[in-house]
Amino acid sequence: MAQIIAEVSRTFNEFLLLPNRTRTDCSAATVDLRTPLVRHIAGEAPEIELQSPFTSAIMQAVSTPELAIALARSGGLSFLHHNQPIQDQAAAVRQVKNFKAGFVTSDTNVRPDDSLSLLVDVMRRTGHSTAAVTHDGTATGRLLGLVTSRDFHPQRHDLDGPVSGRMTAIAALAHAGPDITLSEANARLWDERLDCLPVLDAEGHLQHLVFRSDYADNKRFPNQLVDAAKRLRVGAGVNTHDYQERVPFLLEAGVDALCFDSSDGYSDWQAQALSWVKKHYPEIPVGGGNVVDGEAFTFLAEAGADFVKVGVGGGSICITRDQKGIGRGQASAVLDVAAARDAFRERTGEYVPICSDGGLVHDYHVALALAMGADFVMMGRYFARFDQAAGAKLPTRDGFVKEYWGEGSNRARNWQRYGQGGQGLVFEEGVDGYVPYAGDLSEGLALTIAKLKTTMVSCGSTTLPQFQSTARLTLVSDQSFQESHASVTLRDTPATIS
Repeated sequence: MAQIIAEVSRTFNEFLLLPNRTRTDCSAATVDLRTPLVRHIAGEAPEIELQSPFTSAIMQAVSTPELAIALARSGGLSFLHHNQPIQDQAAAVRQVKNFKAGFVTSDTNVRPDDSLSLLVDVMRRTGHSTAAVTHDGTATGRLLGLVTSRDFHPQRHDLDGPVSGRMTAIAALAHAGPDITLSEANARLWDERLDCLPVLDAEGHLQHLVFRSDYADNKRFPNQLVDAAKRLRVGAGVNTHDYQERVPFLLEAGVDALCFDSSDGYSDWQAQALSWVKKHYPEIPVGGGNVVDGEAFTFLAEAGADFVKVGVGGGSICITRDQKGIGRGQASAVLDVAAARDAFRERTGEYVPICSDGGLVHDYHVALALAMGADFVMMGRYFARFDQAAGAKLPTRDGFVKEYWGEGSNRARNWQRYGQGGQGLVFEEGVDGYVPYAGDLSEGLALTIAKLKTTMVSCGSTTLPQFQSTARLTLVSDQSFQESHASVTLRDTPATIS
């Protein structure tokens, strides 16, 4: 006879937070959203700590290099999708790691005898206006000079002419040696009125570029998620089919964390894959999932997972529950797994963070997921709305929308994720559709973070651990759910204020 779980499968919509006492020292300005990404000894600092508790879904429609850059600058982390050739995913990782954040590896490089027309093409491709002129046209060649978009005009200068005719030669350029620190480099940029400071090795080969624009930009994004070299952090998804070939390339590209991506992570296949990665590459954090109960969490934690994703069937484009009758309400899943995580910590002394993945329809659902024990959340539909996501922006009668499709849809063709047998999807577990366009990620996420902070303040909390330990939740009836929404006729034109 089948085992019946007595508890009702509940969603975030069925809960509300009760206010706690708000102290005078508790304000949005004092809220600290830092949270662990990876396994660590309880009471000690984790190897990687998110500055804000947001990660983007391992999906073609979501986690592009552009979105990974924008999210890392806002303190979160993207996991670049694995439904692409290994070399392409590794190149996407490099694109994020090479983004201008402190010491930059130049990706806009030419030789002195290259034509200006070639330089224009290179600048158009990379989107950057400063090019390093090296003896071999590589990012680590002997530096001969710099050329910027201000040094020539396509209509005034002969584009068939050589780059050397318009560049500033190295003899006239300020530059630094390999031992310079970022703070020292920034000081030179301002003191010497420089836009760019090349960093060279003892033989004159280019190592990095440091830009004045990055200094001001970093002030705009004070909570960027960066590694020890001040490069933005980025994660990558992997599957249980080609991980032995894929993982080495991702590590060589500089990836900061991996995550096994599966609709059902409670499997021997994932345990074996986790064990293989931890044996051969113990230095790289790797997560597992997805799961919906404490038993499955413990299984993956014991197999070596550095964090565990929670959620089956709750995504806005997921139809696994309709197709297979498998899943669990996201609130119930998070509560159950959080209890197992705490029990694992008490038993082993190790804290394995959990990620709530799916079921997050409204901004306040993020607060509920964190209050229920999630250390961070992973979202797809939310991030698919922004400029930096992969979907095309399309006009409709009611405004713009962005394309959004699930990994279980025929469009994605991600058969490896669902294990239906064969070399393709036998049936779809995701849909292909649209989400309302929401503009730039940094602006949209800033609004969500503001809501989260004020919610925590109303609950008397200034840190996420405090929020989790003191939050009070109440179940919501259908009538109280209806009462939560506005019940007046809304204006369709702005009010006039005199």
